Amino acid sequence: MKCIICKSEDVVKKKVEEEIKKGKDVVFVPVETLVCQNCGEKYYDRRTVRFLEEIEEKVKKEKVTLEAVGRVLKVVGIH
Repeated sequence: MKCIICKSEDVVKKKVEEEIKKGKDVVFVPVETLVCQNCGEKYYDRRTVRFLEEIEEKVKKEKVTLEAVGRVLKVVGIH
């Protein structure tokens, strides 16, 4: 496969973490997809897209188990 963005032929299947936002929270979902090693463009098949859509619905309806993996902090009071 050739990358449609940079035309590189270095496109490989990799495990990546996609983000689903829920309010101020971010949920990481591990999936396998094709990724261009040159520019980082990702290519999803229909099955993976459907899976991510299903997970997003479950997250919104709180029908999936989530585990805290850290905290996100913001610097405040700097001018």
